Amino acid sequence: MKTATLGPAQRAEALARMAERELDILVVGGGVVGAGTALDAATRGLATGLVEARDWASGTSSRSSKLIHGGLRYLEMLDFALVREALKERGLLLQRLAPHLVKPVPFLYPLQHRGWERWYAGSGVALYDAMSVSSGHGRGLPVHRHLSHKRALRVAPCLKSDVLVGALQYYDAQMDDARYVATLVRTASAYGAHCANRARVVGFLREGERVVGARVEDVETGGAYAVRARQIVNATGVWTDDTQALIGERGQFHVRASKGIHLVVPKDRIHSTTGLILRTEKSVLFVIPWGRHWIIGTTDTDWDLDKAHPAASSADIDYLLEHVNSVLAIPLTRDDVEGVYAGLRPLLAGESDATSKLSREHTVAHPVPGLVVVAGGKYTTYRVMAKDAVDEAVHGLDQRVAECVTEDVPLAGAEGYRALWNARARIAARTGLHVARIEHLLNRFGALAEEVLELVVADPSLGEPLAAADDYLRAEAVYACTHEGARHLDDVLTRRTRISIETFDRGTRSAREVAELMAPALGWDSAQIEKEIAHYEKRVEAEHESQRQPDDLTADAARLGAPDIVPL
Repeated sequence: MKTATLGPAQRAEALARMAERELDILVVGGGVVGAGTALDAATRGLATGLVEARDWASGTSSRSSKLIHGGLRYLEMLDFALVREALKERGLLLQRLAPHLVKPVPFLYPLQHRGWERWYAGSGVALYDAMSVSSGHGRGLPVHRHLSHKRALRVAPCLKSDVLVGALQYYDAQMDDARYVATLVRTASAYGAHCANRARVVGFLREGERVVGARVEDVETGGAYAVRARQIVNATGVWTDDTQALIGERGQFHVRASKGIHLVVPKDRIHSTTGLILRTEKSVLFVIPWGRHWIIGTTDTDWDLDKAHPAASSADIDYLLEHVNSVLAIPLTRDDVEGVYAGLRPLLAGESDATSKLSREHTVAHPVPGLVVVAGGKYTTYRVMAKDAVDEAVHGLDQRVAECVTEDVPLAGAEGYRALWNARARIAARTGLHVARIEHLLNRFGALAEEVLELVVADPSLGEPLAAADDYLRAEAVYACTHEGARHLDDVLTRRTRISIETFDRGTRSAREVAELMAPALGWDSAQIEKEIAHYEKRVEAEHESQRQPDDLTADAARLGAPDIVPL
């Protein structure tokens, strides 16, 4: 498999190719499910296209808790099938499909009651481990362990002594969600899928009752394309109902949005060697290790306002701080918060009035000939959702199509990752970079890190870290444009890197340096550089303002003060 690039030339070629001849499958929506569906279809030998109105993963798929997990709390709801399925997928991702992107992460569950709670929670975690092993893909993660009060405080000194009588520690996994999607898209492209972001579906082509294609607008240039396809898959998440409305037909189900917000704080604010999982009155709260930071989340509230930029209100932030501070010996304050982000879960509506009780199961439907809709689900099970969507689409192709093979298709960068990891000291010596930099690149790009290093060889200045965000090399900003489909400053600061949530300035101090690095790759002149910087600064200002507002309505109004740089 040759490595695909998603630079400006490849994007233009993809749009042209999609319009040239009829596709077997056109996937609408560039989140994790859409990208996974494109990979599934392409690896079955189908002529495949993938379009996304904004940036890859710019919706829900870049704003999650960044966990790959079985969903321990779903055991309590007796949803064993969902947990078993998710644990199998977790094992596949860790061991075979994306070992460079998906990593084990430990969690401590504090026990507050003697006797019965250790038996009750311990039985649940033991079942969780047993289901993982029985899936055939449970190797590689340590099994859970019981900790005394003293041992728990040694592992997590940040906890108040009186909030626990002991603890359980177990393992799940985590990834950078936006980077994962970008890698999925590149993998799909390498297997022949035509992939274009900033390409919006504005309508569907019909022949009688059958959907036979889509009208696609190039958001960047205003160009229009008629893309014909034998089957279209609507994988637009919380936008499912909006996309469905373009064909003028009522959907067979509806998707309801639930807002979850997360806080990012520096590593030194919480003294612990493990993540935490805490029970709240509504759901659970995670404190998740994230490099030199912690991610704290999440909330779970109904949302019916702007879907593109869900806003975190002051009340949301206070809710998380109040709940995490209830167990921390040294409480966090607003001044400790580096970053805040909000995302929307696409939940299947009609099952419960409370969003926290809506199903995380997914549904696939064929509402009209030529159109398949896939919705619901959770990040961890995206591959199963993609398989089911393509299986349904295949029914309308009237030809023999191969079975799904994505269980055995590693993502770009996975092949050779472990060998390069073992050779990281030698790579560091060869490139002149510190071994910690090589480890950082390998855990973000896998074997594709060699492509980033080639940029450094060609221009040694790209081997320097960004001045105001020194976790990242200057080369990563260039690579995001030439290889990963970044089109705007926001794409790099928010999704190709996570500078927007990992620095107290929210990325504003890095904006100019990154924009100037991006300019040659994207053909920007000085006016476009200034426009990109001004837009990003306005976006950050709007987010700050929204986070000072008391409720969703006022927070949403404040966030809308900074529209997209290319309005849809």
